[in-house]
Amino acid sequence: MTAQKLSTFPFHRLARDFCYAMVFNVACALVVTYVLKSDGNFVSSLIISTCIGTTAFLLIDGIRLSIWGESGRPNWLVFALIIAAVAPVAQMAGGWLAGKILGYPLTGLFSFTSAGGASSLVITLIAAGFATVFFAHREKAMRAEAELAQEKARTETVARQALQAQLQSLQAQIEPHMLFNTLANLQGLIAIDPPRAQQMLDLLIQYLRATLTSSRAGSNTLEQEFAQMEAYLGLMQIRMGERLSYSFDLPQALRAHEVPPMLLQPLVENAIAHGLEPKIEGGHVAVGAALHDGALALTVQDNGRGPDAGPGKKGTNVGLANTRERLRALYGDHASLTLEPAQPQGALARITLPV
Repeated sequence: MTAQKLSTFPFHRLARDFCYAMVFNVACALVVTYVLKSDGNFVSSLIISTCIGTTAFLLIDGIRLSIWGESGRPNWLVFALIIAAVAPVAQMAGGWLAGKILGYPLTGLFSFTSAGGASSLVITLIAAGFATVFFAHREKAMRAEAELAQEKARTETVARQALQAQLQSLQAQIEPHMLFNTLANLQGLIAIDPPRAQQMLDLLIQYLRATLTSSRAGSNTLEQEFAQMEAYLGLMQIRMGERLSYSFDLPQALRAHEVPPMLLQPLVENAIAHGLEPKIEGGHVAVGAALHDGALALTVQDNGRGPDAGPGKKGTNVGLANTRERLRALYGDHASLTLEPAQPQGALARITLPV
């Protein structure tokens, strides 16, 4: 065997099969001692069986793995001829080794015309046949398990692709909603306040530049998510003027924590469109992140009209519904989105994620 073939030979498989071969050796020793009533005791029978059986195993399994490899299917006619050729060789080599261990020659094993040699050869052939059938069924079971694992992997891949498509579809419903609103306001400002329109356009470009890559990615860091919300709220402040103020609370330890992209967008948009924009005096939006009881809590709180004040701008509930669908698809029952009254007034939206 060349060095290249030796480096690729599946020794781990040979070692694993050897454990089963030893079981067959013990079984043969028991049969010879207690069923066939041989002259020797169990210990001597076990030594002889182990020497012959191990030699046969190493030759047969070694040839099989060398020719057909670990996962190849042998030609059974050729393999049967190999077993028939190996059996007498294994009996002679194993018998010589057993004689050395026992301290006396086992001459009867070297004469295949004698009763002892012939019967021993028959036992070797039968044991090799049983072992071959056993390993063949084991190979078949292992191939079936491998095919099942591959099919399971393919199914999981398809499921992940379907989930990704679903998440992108839900996310795509959120992004145009914000963009169309901003463009509509920009169109109105161009006619009445060009400087503010230019400022809003600059902020919109900054916002889109910041969100384009991350919104197509699998995740955002909280630092990126909060930066995008700061750009978004800057846009809204241009539109609402002094009627809108905002603040952020992101602990340093959570800045690198990853979350699904565009997760806070619909919550902040809902707080403005539903809670603050309909109020003459406007209000304040506070965006925060914290750890509570081993879970990550992302909050968007406003001091607007509250969740029970009636509908605000049309379409704001779509973002919340889509966010719930995204969370359900990504985390199942381990994540949630709640919207409840805030104290002393306004609404509090809270996303809870597993850490």
